[in-house]
Amino acid sequence: MPSGTIIVIDGLDGSGKSTQAPLLFSHMQKICAPKPVRLISFPDYEQPSSALVKMYLAGEFSSDPDAVNAYAASSFYAVDRYASYKRFWEEDYQAGAAILATRYVTSNAVHQMPKLPRAEWDDYLAWLEEYEYDRLSLPRPNLVLYLDMPVEVSAALLSHRYSGEEARKDIHEADRQYLQRCREGALYAAHRLGWTLVDCAADSVPRGVEEIRQELCHAVSEVLGK
Repeated sequence: MPSGTIIVIDGLDGSGKSTQAPLLFSHMQKICAPKPVRLISFPDYEQPSSALVKMYLAGEFSSDPDAVNAYAASSFYAVDRYASYKRFWEEDYQAGAAILATRYVTSNAVHQMPKLPRAEWDDYLAWLEEYEYDRLSLPRPNLVLYLDMPVEVSAALLSHRYSGEEARKDIHEADRQYLQRCREGALYAAHRLGWTLVDCAADSVPRGVEEIRQELCHAVSEVLGK
């Protein structure tokens, strides 16, 4: 069956995904023309499929992320992705479109796997890939670009985003120790699953937007053969 290409851009909150995604999308439109390119983002907060995700992040199950086990929370996000795929972009993908996803299955590895003991991480990654890619039949990505930003840098950028209003952060953003564990888990998953790591800071100073954009565009062009 014909299928398209999926490029994923992921990273902790404050790593620059929302800045880089539209820039990378424009690049993909240029090099993929006349083939269509779609930009999608998860969670899909505008759709009812994200209801459990929103409840979880708002702390309605617990203000402590660890109180909602990794497999339950992973399912909240997986169902949202499945609904998005079936309703909005499966047809385009099967017709050969290039899809750029801001967050994807990868985000469960980043944000949920670190809730588990490190000795269980490999089992979780195997479960996650079997669950979302095999059981739910979500397409596997052709390239995962992970924007790696030290937590102290991303936390400062988040505080600036919210103008210092800490109460606006969700339960992930508000827990610095949890975010540090997520970064450690992300680096582990990147190594195990072959993600492309993009360093977004040097000596605790964020790299320039254009410098990072060029690195991302180069990686994407290689995968798309352009």
